[in-house]
Amino acid sequence: MPKTSSKPQAETRGFETEAKQLLHLMIHSLYSNKEIFLRELISNASDAVDKLRFEALSNPELLSANTQPSVTIDFDAEAKTITLSDTGIGMSRDEVISNLGTIAKSGTAAFLKGLTGDQKKDSQLIGQFGVGFYSAFIVADTVEVLTRRAGTEAQAATLWRSSGEADYTIESAEKAETGTVITLHLKAGEADYADGYRIRSVVKKYADHLSIPVLMTKEDHALENESDEKSDAATIDGNADTKPVKVYEAINAAQALWTRSRRDIKDNEYKEFYKLVTHDYQDPLNWSHNRVEGKLEYTSLLYIPGQAPYDLWNRDAARGLKLYVQRVFIMDEAEQFLPLYLRFIKGVVDSNDISLNVSREILQQDPVVDSMRSALTKRALDMLEKLKKSKPEDYAQFWKEFGLVLKEGPAEDFANKERIAKLLLFNSTHSADDAQDQGLEEYVGRMKEGQEKIYFLVAESAKAARNSPHLEIFRKKGIEVLLLSDRIDEWLISHLRDFDGKQLQDVSRGELDLGKLDDEADKKEQEEVEKKLEGLITRVSAVLEGKVKSVRLSHRLTDSPACLAVDDYDMGLQMRKIMEASGQEVPEVKPIFELNPEHLLVTKMDSEQDEERFADIAQILFAQATLAEGSQLDDPAEFSARLNKLLLSLG
Repeated sequence: MPKTSSKPQAETRGFETEAKQLLHLMIHSLYSNKEIFLRELISNASDAVDKLRFEALSNPELLSANTQPSVTIDFDAEAKTITLSDTGIGMSRDEVISNLGTIAKSGTAAFLKGLTGDQKKDSQLIGQFGVGFYSAFIVADTVEVLTRRAGTEAQAATLWRSSGEADYTIESAEKAETGTVITLHLKAGEADYADGYRIRSVVKKYADHLSIPVLMTKEDHALENESDEKSDAATIDGNADTKPVKVYEAINAAQALWTRSRRDIKDNEYKEFYKLVTHDYQDPLNWSHNRVEGKLEYTSLLYIPGQAPYDLWNRDAARGLKLYVQRVFIMDEAEQFLPLYLRFIKGVVDSNDISLNVSREILQQDPVVDSMRSALTKRALDMLEKLKKSKPEDYAQFWKEFGLVLKEGPAEDFANKERIAKLLLFNSTHSADDAQDQGLEEYVGRMKEGQEKIYFLVAESAKAARNSPHLEIFRKKGIEVLLLSDRIDEWLISHLRDFDGKQLQDVSRGELDLGKLDDEADKKEQEEVEKKLEGLITRVSAVLEGKVKSVRLSHRLTDSPACLAVDDYDMGLQMRKIMEASGQEVPEVKPIFELNPEHLLVTKMDSEQDEERFADIAQILFAQATLAEGSQLDDPAEFSARLNKLLLSLG
């Protein structure tokens, strides 16, 4: 039987629609910063080595006795190829199809959606969305992947090949060692990447701090001359087929960054390591490198990112720190070491006290993990406090990206509630614009003499809060009010309640009591007016029966005729909308209708003898107060009809 009959047949398969879009983008659009393809492929190779180490903990037979964890890069300038080989876990045929032929993960759709048209920015998104392998097609017109999964026979290898268009071929192959070999056939204009100096400079830039060595042939001219001499001698001896032996050397530091002393690490090294482990293209805002010794022994390197990931609000998305045990990689997203409200923190933690055979389930029950979680949470809060104090502009950027997440903290972490509260920022009547730039400590420092409470107002937007009638008396007296417009704010305040011994008071809730800030003469005058206008309150209550909880005179208005208030223990508008959006049943809450006795409209209404006209005025004022609050009218047409009727009567 001829040898060709035993050659495995190549199967041609088509890429999915999203994969075609992605590949077209890689080939035709992303021209800026092309060198990131090497960063992504090295990072993937390193991950494969880490995964093999982890699986070998429970199955030691997977590790070959003479195979050292490494990534090897070869190049051929004449053939215009770059080859990356790793000694990692490798892939089975099904895994090759799943990982290289099918891009069905949510990250790809989000990547395509996140494109801006700016080549430089878009190219940097590649690793962040988990599609790094395909960056090879930025510089290569054909990519070959030869891989064999650890624990399988040499004949169980798989060869994948694609030119990055509509389809790819896959066939069975042989491979002596486990792991993966990726060969890039460079495009005509990208041959300069098949250069030793170029590759070395890229590796030093992006992968110097990988914990495994990146190997390349040693570039030693003396060695080359010696090899040439040996080759010539071999030719003289008649053995012309003898090839010079390649000598490889590590071209990166091959030492995990977090294991080095802080004194020996430059800021730029910290930043590049962050980009390597997170695939982020922006520098981190801050970081904390800490080694703990004593009852517990572990090293942590935590980072505050400069921008939010695309899946920040997906509570099921992968999050957490990279976990190492005695410098052995265990898992990528160990969420047990930080609370959910700190899910934006990135980094690594390396412990000497956790078992190497740990699982996610064991982590949830390990008291060592609980102690580390508490310490790492405090470390993360320390970082944020230092950033807020020393770099307010960077903290403003952080708050813009992650402020809403941090607002979840007081409800989730009672032990650190006060520390988290000091990190919160709000808009206030003291702010120059609608930005959230005022902290609670700053507010307390500006409180008027005799002020006992921290006043706040919840509204649908910053603009609505700033123009709310509830602020009128506070403006008159020069009292600062926090303006809360994020959907989470009312829920946040329900768990915060006080700060620095001072109660937080909603200015739209209950009867307004300014305590020592109230003038005694004003109080007496208000009591007299209330007695005088008891009849008005009775008439308006009758008109609005069923729509309001009660009607009373207001002490918080100076310019507006009326406003709506919420009773002390009733649910606010913002909280009701959160419950409605989540599909929960919302209890009916009727507002308190407050009238400004000094307003001309209220005075005229009190003197109105025509009960029908009186009712129209009362209903219109109630509707206006409802709109000012940010609520919708039950019957806008009825409001328009009443208003038109009243306007016509003026003529």
